[in-house]
Amino acid sequence: MPSAADEITAAIAAAGGAIPFSEYMQLALYGQGGFYTTGGRAGRRGGDFITSPEVGPLFGTVIARALDAWWKELGSPSHFDVVECGAGPGTLARSILAAQPECADAMHYVAVEISASQRALHPQGVESRETMPDGPITGVILANELLDNLPFRLFVFDGSWMEAFVSQASNGQFVEVLRAPDVVPSCLPQTAPLGSRAPIQDTAASWVRDILSKIDHGRLLLFDYCSASTSEIALTPWREWLRTYRDQGRGTHYLSDPGSQDITTQVMLDQLPSGSITSTQADFLKQWGIDELVREGTNYWENMNHAPDVAAMKMRSRSTELIVLTDYSGLGGFNVNRYDLGRFS
Repeated sequence: MPSAADEITAAIAAAGGAIPFSEYMQLALYGQGGFYTTGGRAGRRGGDFITSPEVGPLFGTVIARALDAWWKELGSPSHFDVVECGAGPGTLARSILAAQPECADAMHYVAVEISASQRALHPQGVESRETMPDGPITGVILANELLDNLPFRLFVFDGSWMEAFVSQASNGQFVEVLRAPDVVPSCLPQTAPLGSRAPIQDTAASWVRDILSKIDHGRLLLFDYCSASTSEIALTPWREWLRTYRDQGRGTHYLSDPGSQDITTQVMLDQLPSGSITSTQADFLKQWGIDELVREGTNYWENMNHAPDVAAMKMRSRSTELIVLTDYSGLGGFNVNRYDLGRFS
């Protein structure tokens, strides 16, 4: 199997010397030798980074509460779709199923994950797929930290806005070259400090539009780290929003070691389809009863701490999980963007 670097080198040669940054990112993450294709994933043990579902089962337990409420809002149908996009190793699915929601008998849980190695880890009780099911969908579509990993075009201000392409130097290193775009995206500011950068997330916007077209009656729920304005990001040092991760820490420059590290960016809300309702993750979790669940866990622990079982230990951990999930300077400050369609709109 070719490495990500080999694939990128071949693509550069086939393109006559340079490829768009978006194509470089696609191959670095999802090519045959890409980071996610070859086993990169979230997780406390053996993972490269931590997401909310990996903090512990509390996140999924709260989501299960929301799913029950939305199922009832639809009239408790006998078939209720829950589609998780970018499901990784199935951690969120596992937590939602373990919470035993009231809608469980009606729920058809679909875990969509491009990586075969991660699909192999999905729990029983879910339909594991590489691609999205066809619509129409009645229910809820979830995506946790998916949009930030979708390939994007990279623009650089060099007296005017230029698009970044990736070429290869004589020593084999990947290097950035700038080319004038046919059209400068309207979301970019007219001017910016020299060297300013901004992501243009055509793929993310297209993905959201496609998902919305599949929903008959339901909700799309997006959890991610976001910025309201592309102009704002263009004035922010790029290392604060264009990041790499591996082995639970920050990685190297995004053009170094393709395939060995995650590449991620802030999600630009002004580039996504309009019509979403936005809140912070902390506020969303509080709305759906995370504090009540923590009190329940504390009471259970106090009644069982003389002879704690596995369930008691899990209940005890809820207090710690609450702190991490609702910290406004961390995961709690993530955005939750909700689109309502059909009977939900």
